[in-house]
Amino acid sequence: MIGPGKVTLLEHIRDTGSISAAGRAMAMSYKRAWMLVEEMNAAFADPVVESVRGGAKGGGAQLTATGITVITQYRAAETATAQATAPHIAALQALLRDIPDGK
Repeated sequence: MIGPGKVTLLEHIRDTGSISAAGRAMAMSYKRAWMLVEEMNAAFADPVVESVRGGAKGGGAQLTATGITVITQYRAAETATAQATAPHIAALQALLRDIPDGK
């Protein structure tokens, strides 16, 4: 339902006000970006993105309150995970062999 790529797409939509610009920022086609937005809108109880069709001023997209909450909660989960696993990652790194830069 959600992962790092979809959250990044939401952040780009938030920052650009455009699904197509968000897709371009991620080297993704508009069709793919739109499909991911539709998947997210269907997965959550409330839509995460609202879009406006083109017109005299062109179209656009904006995050809903749910979309903003999704980003906030996902990034908070990432931070909590990194903090919780840091000692374990450090212990694993301590077990690694030193490899000289010259290979």
